[in-house]
Amino acid sequence: MNIDVLKVLIPSILSFGIGIAVTPFFTHFFYKYKMWKKNPRTSADNPEATSEEFNRLHNTDKEISTPRVGGVIIWFSVLCTVALMFILSVVFPSGVTEKLNFLSRNQTLIPLATLILTALIGLVDDMLQISGKGSYAKDGVTYRKVKIVSVILIGLAISLWFYIKLQATAIHIPFWGELELGLWFIPFFIAVMLATFSTSVIDGMDGLAGGIMATIFTAYGVIAYFNTQIDLAAFCAVVGGATLAFLWFNIPPARFYMGETGILALTITLSVVAFLTNSVLFLPVIAVPLVATTLSDIIQIGGYKYFNKYRVFKIAPLHHHFEALGWSREKIVMRYWVIGVVCAIFGTILTLVA
Repeated sequence: MNIDVLKVLIPSILSFGIGIAVTPFFTHFFYKYKMWKKNPRTSADNPEATSEEFNRLHNTDKEISTPRVGGVIIWFSVLCTVALMFILSVVFPSGVTEKLNFLSRNQTLIPLATLILTALIGLVDDMLQISGKGSYAKDGVTYRKVKIVSVILIGLAISLWFYIKLQATAIHIPFWGELELGLWFIPFFIAVMLATFSTSVIDGMDGLAGGIMATIFTAYGVIAYFNTQIDLAAFCAVVGGATLAFLWFNIPPARFYMGETGILALTITLSVVAFLTNSVLFLPVIAVPLVATTLSDIIQIGGYKYFNKYRVFKIAPLHHHFEALGWSREKIVMRYWVIGVVCAIFGTILTLVA
């Protein structure tokens, strides 16, 4: 078997195994310290929905008493896998171990750093929600602004790295060629990161975010592999493997939810991977479920604010609208998965041929 294939497969399987192995420890910790929201959400958190629908869908006993920080399992498994592969290449240097080490400065260092940094920012958010203390926890608008500013600063730092270190100043236009942006590459990068960050609203049902994000990262792993970015392909596969380990315990009934420490890290890292593979304009195709979910939120808020409190959906985001229509959560999640796989395959093929 080609060593490049093994370089992608072995770490991904390892990250899945590590995730499965450490989950019992983390689960015990989550429940021992009651790491769930102490204050239930109210319809004031989402005025675009009726209070009756909001309370029926959100304030169930299960939702209130389920840990919110399950995303720790994802980034912890990724970090352990990267560290293990690196240590093996240093302690037992050989052609095989050095080849399996996928930590490289030009392909994986930045997405890994992005994953860990944003995971820690998300963890702070989760802990504030769990504790119910502090001005951020009480004032959701203020904290959302703080998170947006944080994402902008992260996007600025990474885009400068792309612009200065990688000399990236253009994006690929499908079936046309390269579009030179020059210095405008930096604000474009930040805008894409903010847009991807907004898709974190998909984390709202057992197994939904985990299944969709695992599919998308697998798709980008394939794209990176055919771009001969083998280290990046391995990184995407490792994230996918760790997310599947999380999903193993997140399918109904979920033992825990992903939380901001998971979904924030995955969405922001996804935008970096899209730029590294020079396929950022295909991201909306590969990630159609994320796009549709975000657009439903935007449409609902716009209708409520600017069209006399008109509600396009019973409740937003889109998956909760289907739930309000009477669909079971399992049906919604499974259909999201099906659409996610189809769009990921279609988008991957388009990316490779364009």
